[in-house]
Amino acid sequence: MIPGSAGKEKSVFRSYIEVRRVQEEDVNSIFQIAASVGTGEKDSSQGFLVDDYSSDPEYYKDKFKELSKRLDHFYVAENVTSKRRKQIVGFLIGYTKEQWLEDNPTWIEDVHWHPSFDQHRLNNFLVIDKTAIQSYLTGHGIGSELYKRLITDIRAKNIETILAETIISPTPNFASLAFRKKQDYHLAGVRYENYSGDTYTDLVYYKDISNFY
Repeated sequence: MIPGSAGKEKSVFRSYIEVRRVQEEDVNSIFQIAASVGTGEKDSSQGFLVDDYSSDPEYYKDKFKELSKRLDHFYVAENVTSKRRKQIVGFLIGYTKEQWLEDNPTWIEDVHWHPSFDQHRLNNFLVIDKTAIQSYLTGHGIGSELYKRLITDIRAKNIETILAETIISPTPNFASLAFRKKQDYHLAGVRYENYSGDTYTDLVYYKDISNFY
């Protein structure tokens, strides 16, 4: 919640969320949001992005700029005031199968797939890589609005499965795990990766988009 705001402010805020495709000029705002939840300190209860964005701002801004040009499903959420002023308050980055494997060519082989997971789902899927909301604005339904736009777009492409990873070690992301449970995701597998000298454990979840909204 915005510091000093009351319940009424939350209701008004949610009434003016608009979601659109990212534009290159959004990069600075996207970086600021990423930096607000991607720091050196990881808060398990609030959720976090793994990278420490303040460590190399120009690198991460260039990365966001490159993704804004290349990815089909990179969205921003804007808060639109009664005076039509707009402020970016969240973003979602999704990769089609082809885009994901271009950046992560051995990913399918690296995942230890759960026996109950139907691997025919891997014929066509979308991976949610990052969803971030301005740190003091969580709980306003911004993430749900981002997902609604994503689902509308991928249904038109006949993509039926969404995959997403959640870190459980070395620092578990309890907020992300709670979101997966709330949204009725199912466990698909587990993956181990080396990052900055540590071994990370990622749970891979899936959901059929027919179960969204």
